[in-house]
Amino acid sequence: MSPLTIALSRGRIFDETLPLLAAAGIAPEDDPETSRKLILASNRADLRFVIVRASDVPTYVQHGAADLGVAGKDVLLEHGGEGLYQPLDLAIGRCRLVVAARRDFDYASAVQRGARLKVATKYVRTAREHFAAKGIHVDLIKLYGSMELAPLVGLADLIVDLVSTGKTLQANDLVVVEDIRPISARLIVNPAALKLKRDAVQPILDAVAAAARRDA
Repeated sequence: MSPLTIALSRGRIFDETLPLLAAAGIAPEDDPETSRKLILASNRADLRFVIVRASDVPTYVQHGAADLGVAGKDVLLEHGGEGLYQPLDLAIGRCRLVVAARRDFDYASAVQRGARLKVATKYVRTAREHFAAKGIHVDLIKLYGSMELAPLVGLADLIVDLVSTGKTLQANDLVVVEDIRPISARLIVNPAALKLKRDAVQPILDAVAAAARRDA
């Protein structure tokens, strides 16, 4: 049988995932922060890692190019979660998905007036569903970075983005006007892999779950 493949992305979630994997007896052979390899062997012959963009982790798992993966709930919401089993909240990468605006923007009044609002975000699907559920009319503008700039230069009235400490918002004179939901990283599994390779997959799920409980 070919080795199991775990899809990961570099960055904060990866850094917080490594100790959980180590506690479960799993570690990459190469340092993912310095290696240029996109496929990394592990300390186990039956398991390897693929390094992809955070937004691509669910796609690799959904289509079976990876058996398991670790992705933020924000990414999974935007992906839609189709074709994925999400058995475990790892309780890492914690932050909030929020609506934010300039400090001098009266969000409550704008909503009450029924104003059509411009919203900049990379979470287009999630933002659309959030505002639609509240009956707020919005025009969505997709951006990939420096979200805080959009309200400052008049590109948007609001942004939908992740907030951890809130220091970046504060530094740019923005404030949170609404919380959408808390976010954390999830272990995700390809359903076919769980069915056809259960003897290999289930022990990993159990070991990572035990490590997450100890770390909680």
